[in-house]
Amino acid sequence: MRKIAVFGSAFNPPSLGHKSVLQSLSHFDLVLIVPSIAHAWGKTMLNYEKRCEMVQLFINDVQLPNLELSTVEKDLFQPNESVTTYQVLKKTQENHPDADITFVLGPDNFVNFSKFFKAEHILSTWSVLACPEKIAIRSTDIRNALEQGAPISHLTTTSVARYLMENQLYR
Repeated sequence: MRKIAVFGSAFNPPSLGHKSVLQSLSHFDLVLIVPSIAHAWGKTMLNYEKRCEMVQLFINDVQLPNLELSTVEKDLFQPNESVTTYQVLKKTQENHPDADITFVLGPDNFVNFSKFFKAEHILSTWSVLACPEKIAIRSTDIRNALEQGAPISHLTTTSVARYLMENQLYR
């Protein structure tokens, strides 16, 4: 049975913290990286398409063979509504009916997992893995550095850093 991890995040932008999580998922056949299209708790994010572009650059830089960008949230999106983890997992299972699906989240979100839509159903249907970052670098660190005109090359991958600088994002 194929083992698939679903790793959702804002990726606003992708950081080396995200990379450290992905590196610990090498035992999965496929890791779907799922950028949020509309944050469930109203977090303001950069345009979805730009974040997807950055995630693809990030995947190319990280060079782990099991990573793939998933735009499943774009398919599920309805205006003025958030896309839930339950919807993402259900659609992913429909797209991969014979796969063993694991939802991966950070420990900060795991603490709030009971607030997720259909949390009990998720736990009874799929595996849930809380995976801490091994490198404590957050997207917020990158956004703050860009606002202050500070270097970011030590916070994200080369292509993402270049993309952020060339497009003057988060300034």
